Order: sequence, then structure tokens, then C-alpha cells
Amino acid sequence: MPLRVACQMDPIERIDIRGDSTFAILLEAQKRGHDLFYYTPPDLSLHGDRLLARGETLKVEDKVGAHYKLSEARTEDLSQWDVVLLRQDPPFDMAYITTTHLLERIHPKTLVVNDPAHVRNAPEKIFVLDFLDLMPPTLITRSADDVQAFRAEYEDIILKPLYGNGGAAIFRIKPDDTNTASLVELFQTVFREPFMVQQYRPEIKDGDKRIILIDGEIAGAINRVPVKGETRSNLHVGGTAHPTKLTGRDEEICARLRPELKKRGLLFAGIDVIGPYLTEINVTSPTGIRQVKDFGGADISALIWDAIEAKAGKS
Repeated sequence: MPLRVACQMDPIERIDIRGDSTFAILLEAQKRGHDLFYYTPPDLSLHGDRLLARGETLKVEDKVGAHYKLSEARTEDLSQWDVVLLRQDPPFDMAYITTTHLLERIHPKTLVVNDPAHVRNAPEKIFVLDFLDLMPPTLITRSADDVQAFRAEYEDIILKPLYGNGGAAIFRIKPDDTNTASLVELFQTVFREPFMVQQYRPEIKDGDKRIILIDGEIAGAINRVPVKGETRSNLHVGGTAHPTKLTGRDEEICARLRPELKKRGLLFAGIDVIGPYLTEINVTSPTGIRQVKDFGGADISALIWDAIEAKAGKS
């Protein structure tokens, strides 16, 4: 039975469909005959007890430069829809957080994927702190003295924003680097919140593994390898995707996360693993599903819709 599906996402004209997970999910939804309604976060509003979105009917096509058509501009009461896909990218700021508060008013009568309350409570670099024993040595602070002490202990470190994404503003500070104080001052000026400091892991040269989990179960993985001379492996900043196999340690990490992901209603998650270490749990808008399929892996967008349809009671 077709579902009525609303998608809250960034402007669709700006996405790169060759690697965009949201677009793959929309293609699969359309293939299954689901009705698609598209809107952007600024078009969401609460009128008394009615959560309304101003948007359009959406049709998608896997064709670069002509990947979407919009029609029937109108306002819809989202409580009357079966599913809302919460798919805009970070920054994970107050605008993002506000949309989760609004969507929480219709979930679970309208199934919001992922659960908006738990998305709000699970920023990529915060949720992962529940599993410190799986992580490299990590510090959350705004203190220059703390950073210097951490560096004295671990020598080679990474400095990154607590709510950043896509590899933005991530710095490696090598043992002979003289810019630590300046970088900390910059972070203190630019960011109001604390930032994350971690031990640099040399395994990053061999790649940063992205593992996709659907309702807590492993669905596929890719390895993202940084270009020569670059610390960051994110595809947004030039990292390249490669096929990969899961190790016993990878499976151990996923087994630890599985119950918590299921309990929190985080149906679609992507975790990052460098060597033996878990570094992030992505639940806002994980990427990588098109690359998994390109390398002969599972059709993860189909697995996502299998799970959504089962939860929506319409399978």
C-alpha cells in the first residue's frame, strides 16, 4: 500500500545526486509508488496544534542536471501524512533543533525518520561519548590549558568543532607544530560551545570506514581514503570511496551500538571507524549508501524502505 511521504531536506536543486543518500531514498520511495511531498526547514510552522509545511509534490529522476520536478505548491498538515523524512544536513544549530521540537509533536502517529527527539539528543560527536571505551582518547573543552596538557600526553592530536560536519574545520596538530595556542584562540572566538580534541590515529592513512546500520543491523560499508597530504577522509573534501570488508572489531562495535540505536528509534545511522576506534555516530543525514551499492553491496535505500514500511504498519 502506497505511503504519503513528506521529506524535510535542504534545497533539492543544490544536491549532488551522484552521492546523495536522501536522493537515493527518494528514488526508491518513488519506485515503490509512495507519494512524495517536498519542503525545506524554513517552510515548517506550527499553527495552534497543527504542524504545517509549505511545499510541493516531488518527482525525481536519476539524471544529473534534471533530477527533480516540483508541482502543486500548497500547505499540508503533516499529521495527516504517514511518514516524514528528517533529512536536512547540519549545522546542528538552534534552527535544526527547533525543527526536531516541532516534528516531535506529530511523531509517532506520523512516523518521523529518524525519531526527532533522539536526533536532537544524539549529535554526532555527543552520542558517541556514551561509548568512550570504543573511542580514541578524547577531550571536550574550551580550555587552552586542557588542550596543552592533552597534547603533552598524546603529542599528535586532532582539534575539531563539536557540532561540525563534512570534515569542516578539522585540524591535525603534530608534535612539532607551533600553532596550538593560535588554533585554540580561533576556536574560542568562532565557537561558543566546547570543542573536541582527540589523539591522532595514523590508521586514517588507510581510510575511515563508514558503516551503515538500518534499525541497528549492519547494512553495508565503504572505506573513505584521504588524498595525499590530507588528514580528512570525508568525501566532501576530496576523500575517495573504496570497497571494504568488516573486521571482527567492526562487528563488535556495531553489536555494542545496536540496542541503543533500536531503543532510540534511530532507524538510519552511519558510524565512522578508524582502525579499531569508533569516532562518530551520524544520525542526522548519513551518507554513503549510493557508494555501497556502486561497489556491489546491498541496496540500502531498499532496506531503509523495508524498515519504514514495517514500522508504518503498511508493509
